[in-house]
Amino acid sequence: MMRSIYGASPGDISGMNTDRLRAEFMVEDLFSRGEIRFVYTHLDRMILGGAVPEGAALRFGGGEDVGTPLFFSAREMGIANLGGAGAVTVDGVRYQLANRDILYIGRGAAEVTLESDDAADPARFYMNSVPAGADIAHRLITRAEAKPLELGEAERANKRRLAMYIHPEVAPSCLLLMGITDLAPGSIWNTMPPHLHERRMEAYCYFDMADEDRVMHLMGRPENTRHLMIANGDAVLSPAWSIHMGAGTGPYAFVWGMTGENQAYNDVSPVPVKDLK
Repeated sequence: MMRSIYGASPGDISGMNTDRLRAEFMVEDLFSRGEIRFVYTHLDRMILGGAVPEGAALRFGGGEDVGTPLFFSAREMGIANLGGAGAVTVDGVRYQLANRDILYIGRGAAEVTLESDDAADPARFYMNSVPAGADIAHRLITRAEAKPLELGEAERANKRRLAMYIHPEVAPSCLLLMGITDLAPGSIWNTMPPHLHERRMEAYCYFDMADEDRVMHLMGRPENTRHLMIANGDAVLSPAWSIHMGAGTGPYAFVWGMTGENQAYNDVSPVPVKDLK
């Protein structure tokens, strides 16, 4: 069975302690060796998944947990490999994924198989799945094929490279957007300036972090912010009403995934840092 997260309204967070904030907006322990784990969120019905195949392949595709004949009867998915080399087979077609490659799976797939090339250095597959209303062909987007954007300034410690993978400018989808952001050496701040996008929700999976490091992920309304302490492999849900930005105590990267009313990446409302409380 999938675990479910129901989320909360902006009016709820004033009464939430740390444990409640983490329960409603964080996904921990997503990656477990030899398992597939899924979490069904009620934020635009995005499903987050993690899988670390070792000796045996891992499979999914049934729709019992989503109320449809197949998992992909009315869904699409992006699978990012954040670990060692591996392969994803979709209905008999095998796709080889190196580190930081992303596979798009369109509506209608019946069975997905996940494998690692080397059990000693397993693949770490991170998945975002959202409802879809169109049939779009599966496609592998390699790291080299992603579209990079250079953002930020070293002087403000927020220089970063954002790589678009599942995006209208690179690989089409119905509603899913997905990519990876890397911080430049010496920079710690991401997603600056903070902003809101009322027509889309977003999920982040932080990775490539040392065990002792943490990212301080800021969320909430601009006038009523909260923070979450994020470890390597943790994912965070960002509802449409929440700002999002973060700072790390050491090097890190993150996968971002979005869905909602549109795929307009710049459909955002920036919030000046000086206005945050």
